[in-house]
Amino acid sequence: MSITAEQAQWFQRNFQHMVDNVAIAIRGKDTVIELALTCLLSQGHLLLEDNPGTGKTVLAKAVANTVAGTHNRIQFTPDLLPSDLTGIAVFDPRTKTFEFHKGPVFATIVLADEVNRASPKTQAALLEVMEENTVTVDGTRHEVGHPFMVVATQNPIEMAGTYRLPEAQLDRFLMKVSVGYPDHDTTVELLSEASNRDRAAGVGAMVSTQAVMQMSEFANQTYVDPAILDYLSRLATASRAHPHVRVGLSTRGVLSFVRAAKTWAVAHGREYVTTDDVRGLAQPLMSHRLLLSPEAQFAGANIDDVVASLLASVLAPELRA
Repeated sequence: MSITAEQAQWFQRNFQHMVDNVAIAIRGKDTVIELALTCLLSQGHLLLEDNPGTGKTVLAKAVANTVAGTHNRIQFTPDLLPSDLTGIAVFDPRTKTFEFHKGPVFATIVLADEVNRASPKTQAALLEVMEENTVTVDGTRHEVGHPFMVVATQNPIEMAGTYRLPEAQLDRFLMKVSVGYPDHDTTVELLSEASNRDRAAGVGAMVSTQAVMQMSEFANQTYVDPAILDYLSRLATASRAHPHVRVGLSTRGVLSFVRAAKTWAVAHGREYVTTDDVRGLAQPLMSHRLLLSPEAQFAGANIDDVVASLLASVLAPELRA
């Protein structure tokens, strides 16, 4: 069953309202906001990597405030324990049983601030819940509910005392996005409101969790032509054979690509996916999944150039004879 034109228009209107709502806190970054919301509606997780003070935490909090669900912020530090995330079982002397106390990961949107400052053991505690939406404590599985999204932030320039995220965990993030610095006019506008120390607090809830799940269901029904699927498969194969790449796009990455492209298409009012949707999402979906070889890094190659070369070398369906 495919999405109808009326459903696509309803989705587009709601999506734009959400973008405008988040833009109250993040000015001049509509594309970044659209990518973050696409990640939410694709039931994926978002990694925000940028220099300090560019608004990563503000963006995450604004997205969380837009959804009328629960949201928690976890400041990752080297002494953070896995149980600090998932929760623990506490013995109740009255009933002589262990009662599970939920950790902060039990929320609609979880902000993992500076995720690379926690130990690998604590980072690994996120793996199950990000992949399966469940937490296992003392052999008992606990559902975190739907929708569920982890928004993690990290600074690429402060590496002292940090633990690099392993490739297995990076692959579980649907997208990696950089907020970037605002332009001149936006900077002047922000400076005029310097007294407002928490712009995300002005973002109110405008969509329910039920509406988010309904939009996700509509996105899943977006039509993808077999030629687009063939194009995605050829992109993945080319990434694995690229001379600068040690590890290419995984099967999980290609499946995530399809889900995100469906959401991106219907967010722009279409009931079908085009090659422009694929090409527009290539950088945020592939940049953290492709691992450069040591020789390529020594030669000064970077991921953005590799993604651009892949898009240039793999012909899109409408360009083939």
